[in-house]
Amino acid sequence: MLTALLMAAGAWYTAEYAYYREVAPTEPAAAMHIQPVTGGAGEPMIVSDFQGIDADSSPLKFRACFITPMTVAMLTESYRIYEKPTPLFAPRWFSCFDAQAIGKDLETGKAVAILSDENIKPGVDRVVAVYPDGRAYAWQQLNESADNQQGSAP
Repeated sequence: MLTALLMAAGAWYTAEYAYYREVAPTEPAAAMHIQPVTGGAGEPMIVSDFQGIDADSSPLKFRACFITPMTVAMLTESYRIYEKPTPLFAPRWFSCFDAQAIGKDLETGKAVAILSDENIKPGVDRVVAVYPDGRAYAWQQLNESADNQQGSAP
């Protein structure tokens, strides 16, 4: 019984804490970009009050919370909307990021998803959800090329 309890505690710790590290606002991983509708290179996004986490163990562990003065109207007019945003859950201790609430707000139109970086890693996009009050959240999720790679096994 003690062994099972220790194993469960180890699994919980690993999932919640072991691989994550905080991302400083000055690190390259904290640089937010947005992709223009016209194509070309991504443009820097104006960001303040950045909080982020990441892990070397998976490109899907990146999460960020920040503020932007860029308006939803300007973003949706000039930058690429992300068609299938799926915010991924963050560890409980990273409390600024609520994937369930962000997902519901994206579905109901209270927030809009913009493509930050396409294929930031092979098969992985960075997505930014922006609210009218300037709150913004970023995560990385699998894109269609990853789906196609997984489905094309011999």
